[in-house]
Amino acid sequence: MPPRSTTKVQTSELQMTELQEKKVYKWKFHWRNIILNIIMHLTAVYGLYLCFASAQWKTPLFGLLILILAILGMTAGTHRLWSHKSYKAKLPLRILLIIFQTLTLQNHAYQWSSYHRIHHKYVDTDADPHNSRRGFFYCHIGWLLIQPEPEFLEKYNSMRFDDLQSDKILMFQKKYYLMLFAPFIGVLIPTMIPCYFWGETLENSFFIVTMLRYCLCSNSMFVINSIAHIYGTKPYDKNILPTESLIVSVATLGEGWHNYHHTFPWDYRAAEFGKLRFNLTTSFINLMAALGWAYDLKIVSEESIIKRAMRTGDGTRKIEKIIKCLEDHEHSDDLVWGWGDKDMTKEYLNYVKISNRKLT
Repeated sequence: MPPRSTTKVQTSELQMTELQEKKVYKWKFHWRNIILNIIMHLTAVYGLYLCFASAQWKTPLFGLLILILAILGMTAGTHRLWSHKSYKAKLPLRILLIIFQTLTLQNHAYQWSSYHRIHHKYVDTDADPHNSRRGFFYCHIGWLLIQPEPEFLEKYNSMRFDDLQSDKILMFQKKYYLMLFAPFIGVLIPTMIPCYFWGETLENSFFIVTMLRYCLCSNSMFVINSIAHIYGTKPYDKNILPTESLIVSVATLGEGWHNYHHTFPWDYRAAEFGKLRFNLTTSFINLMAALGWAYDLKIVSEESIIKRAMRTGDGTRKIEKIIKCLEDHEHSDDLVWGWGDKDMTKEYLNYVKISNRKLT
C-alpha cells in the first residue's frame, strides 16, 4: 500500500480547522416583523396604485411632504443629533424632531440611536446588527426578519447610553410610543388630515399617506445599510466597507456620503461638501441654527480631512488645492460611534470646528 500523502493530510486538517472556526448562524425568525414587512410592502403597492387610480392630486403631494418630514426626523434627529451628537438642539427643535421621527414608524428614537452606535462601533462585524458582509438582502432588510445575533446583544448590553437615558424627550417617547406616539402621530393624524381638509376618502388617505409613506421611509433607511455599504467609492478610508453613493444621498436627503460619515461620524454635515451634495438635512440644520434652535455644529477641519484621505483613501477624492498640513499626530484605527466616544483621538479633538456656539 502506498504511503499516505503528508500534503493531503495537512490540507485536510487545515480545511477541518477552518470549518470548525467558521461560525454557523442559526437564525431565529422574527415572525411579527416578517408579517409586518409583508403587509407594509403589499399595502404600499396598493397605495401607489391609488395615487393614479382614484386619489385627489393633493393627497400624494401631502404624503410626499409627510415623507420628507419623516426622513428629516431620522436624519437630523435620531441620526445626527441623538446617535452621533454632531450638534446640539434646543427644546423646540428636539420636540419637533421627535414628532418627525415618529412619522417614520421605525420604533422609538432611543432604540434607533442606541442600535446605530453599535453599528458604527463594530461596523460590518458580527456585532453589527446589519452586517453587510452577509449579503445585500441581509443588510437591507433581512436583519429585521430574525432575532438579534448573540454578538450584537453582547456588545449592546456592554455599552452605556447614559446621555440617551437622561434625555427626557427620548424617554417620554419611549415610554408612550406604542400607546400614544405611533398610533396618533404616526398613523391617525396624518391619515385624517386629507379626509378633513379636502374630502379625501379614508381608503386613499390611509394607503397613500400612511402605508406608502411608511414603506418608502423604511426603504430609504434600508438603502443606507445596503447600497451605501456595498457599491461606491471610498475616498476617505478604503479599509472599511461604507461607500459614497449619490443615489442613496438623493433618497435619504444627504445620508449617502457614507464613507466620509463612517470616517468622521461627529461631523454634523455627514459629508465633506455639505449642502452642495444633495444634502437637504444639512440645509435644514443650518436653518435651525440661523433660528437659534441648533448650536455647537461640529465640522471636521479641511486639514484633517485631506490628511486622512491621503493616508487611507482609495484616491478618488479630488484635492483641488495643495495645502501644507501640520505635523503628523497620533492616529488610532479604533472605530467610534460619534462625538463623545472615549476612543476619539487627539487629532480629531484638536482639529474639529464648532460653529454656532451657544452663548452663555
